[in-house]
Amino acid sequence: MTTRLAVLGATGSIGRQALEIARLHPDRLQVVALAADRRRTELAALATEFGARALVGTAGLRESATAGDVDLVLVATPGFAGVEATLAALGAGKDVALANKEVLVVAGHLVRALAGGAGKRLRPVDSEHHALWQCLEGVEPRHVRRVALTASGGAFRDREPVELASVSAEEALQHPTWTMGPKVTIDSATLVNKGYEVVETRWLYDLPYDRIDVVLHHESVVHALVELADGSVKAQLAEPDMRLPIQYALLWDRAECPAPRFDWEQVRSLRLGPVDPARYPCFAIVLETARSGDLAAMVGLSAADEVAVDAFLRNEIAFTAIPGMLRHGAELGAHEGRGQAPELAEIVAIDRAVRESLTLPAAAASR
Repeated sequence: MTTRLAVLGATGSIGRQALEIARLHPDRLQVVALAADRRRTELAALATEFGARALVGTAGLRESATAGDVDLVLVATPGFAGVEATLAALGAGKDVALANKEVLVVAGHLVRALAGGAGKRLRPVDSEHHALWQCLEGVEPRHVRRVALTASGGAFRDREPVELASVSAEEALQHPTWTMGPKVTIDSATLVNKGYEVVETRWLYDLPYDRIDVVLHHESVVHALVELADGSVKAQLAEPDMRLPIQYALLWDRAECPAPRFDWEQVRSLRLGPVDPARYPCFAIVLETARSGDLAAMVGLSAADEVAVDAFLRNEIAFTAIPGMLRHGAELGAHEGRGQAPELAEIVAIDRAVRESLTLPAAAASR
């Protein structure tokens, strides 16, 4: 059976790898819509190759996500832009392969109401959540004691915290393991991405925050672990290659995959260790905000992170200014939302208000 696929964020890292999978499985994946807001010349060329519609901008994302000839929507566009499209796709009865962290961070309660947790309708693309899905398959929830996501540590995992005030955007983009887009790569350096993944885990698998851990694992071979009630631990291992979780999310079975095979005869160390809060203050801020239960504060934090990352990439603020901006964004979001579980219109309003209120000159002064 052929699945008709729409790819949102078609010219980004995840989108390109998804199209590679589509080329390998033309009998199973028919690309009918491609959407992006950047690299429009590339988008047009891809549309010609696949015989698909090419749409641009926010309106293009929503139109692609709800089109009548689409069965599955891959949401691979980064940031807040993917929120409305994801909710629209689920509301239109589409299955969604989700590669956008912010969707569940700011609207997890709305997504869960439409699709429940991880499963056929909501397919996690992150390597960690793909790994958790596999480890939890067939396990009764009452037997799960806790789960752990692994973190590579990002570009500055071996740098002293006192050095981070002077690091450049170019340095931050040199991830030691993964090749990703700039937003996710900077979020990896701050470990915001791992805080977001904790929030995603809460919504995907209906687990409380006190049963979700994060451990450093530089090799990026172990992607998640699940501890069961009897003390047994299940782990999912694979070489660090996003084509494996992308393909599983798109095909929803274990077809032949171009990702490299795990070589268990190779002599190697697989180290696990704790996260140092002094090195990753942003991680602590994300978890503190999430555990507060204030969903509007999470919207504000997410908006602030996008503003801060953009400013850092433009060399307008120091890397060490990002934590303060996140905390300020969370406070603004909490004030705007006043403790509510916001609906989509309120999420959009809070996001806009926080972006408009954030003052970059004050943050830039810390450089």
